[in-house]
Amino acid sequence: MKKKLISTLLCATMIGSLLTAAPVAASEPASGEKVKIGVSIWSSTDVLGSQCKWVIDEAAKALGDVEVQYVDQGHVSEKVTASVESLCAAGCKGIIICNSSDTEMASAIKTCNDNGVYLAQFFRIISAENSPDIYKAAEDSAYYIGAVHENEPENGEKLVQILLDKGDRNIGLIGWEQGDATWLGRWEGYKAGVEKWNAEHPDDQAKLSEPQYAGTSSEGGSKAAEALMNADPTLDALIPAGGGGDPLQGAIAAVERAGKTQDIDIVSTDFLPDLGERLANGSMAGESGGHYCDPLFAFMAVYNAVKGNYTGFEGKFEDIQFPYLYVASPEDYADYEKYFVDQLPYTSEEFVEMAGLDLEGLKAKAASLSIEDAASRAGA
Repeated sequence: MKKKLISTLLCATMIGSLLTAAPVAASEPASGEKVKIGVSIWSSTDVLGSQCKWVIDEAAKALGDVEVQYVDQGHVSEKVTASVESLCAAGCKGIIICNSSDTEMASAIKTCNDNGVYLAQFFRIISAENSPDIYKAAEDSAYYIGAVHENEPENGEKLVQILLDKGDRNIGLIGWEQGDATWLGRWEGYKAGVEKWNAEHPDDQAKLSEPQYAGTSSEGGSKAAEALMNADPTLDALIPAGGGGDPLQGAIAAVERAGKTQDIDIVSTDFLPDLGERLANGSMAGESGGHYCDPLFAFMAVYNAVKGNYTGFEGKFEDIQFPYLYVASPEDYADYEKYFVDQLPYTSEEFVEMAGLDLEGLKAKAASLSIEDAASRAGA
């Protein structure tokens, strides 16, 4: 109880300081000086994280005046907040960050305010409803730019619908970290999809299990899938909700070991590198993903802020929405592989053009990305 009281007081103090601290004056880089941007990320080596690193590194190379520094924080709260401090200490003029809870963002914003460092989230957004004080502090900050994120409830509903359309009615759910904003958004969508189905099909009811939590490891995904299968032998579908791709791989392996690949349909978010094969052999029924360019837009916003091209963040919260891509067959995946796996969906020249857009143009560019868009720009 004493620890909880101390934690509450610290959080209140932090938010108060966010609201009252005077911003440090930012300095634009001198001519010829490289812009140093930090990336605080759960992992730069797992399936999704490595794709994020790929697109950011290629964008930095195309721009030519950027140095990127990564810190892998494993979605451990203390490491998330420490990563922002270490990147500021390393001389970064801008930082993009994920994963990051609202409470962790309170600390990150204060650190960036104190050091005059621009900050943007990717794959996440502070909840105005659940964390109004932190959201207000983000709005008031002269250095917090905003968030690039997806519509997670919609994502959850669409994935559940893929399973329901395939005839699945008994769905096991695997989360990664309790309280994570993105996870909660997806869970909301899964539940809404099942509730909508049940309201429209009173004689053909579906059910969704309470979540088993896997963390962000393959082993965690495997154990969670085993627990769900053991608890209910009639399970006919699984949703490993996310966590970078490793929990999904562990869940698939557990289903394969149990000899249930043809009995349990699996959908998830975060494309696997062998997704085409898995859709063909039945070990995956569908997936949302292709969103590894999400952090690219956070990177571009921070880059332009450091260069002095984007200004006036105080009193605003820039909300940049990014679309998911959905595949449910090998045919769906073929074009994705061609334009997002075998190559990036943007060329070096397009990265440079993107960096020259104003903020509204950057938002429109983010919203327009699709397989069809990438194919058309590639001349297909």
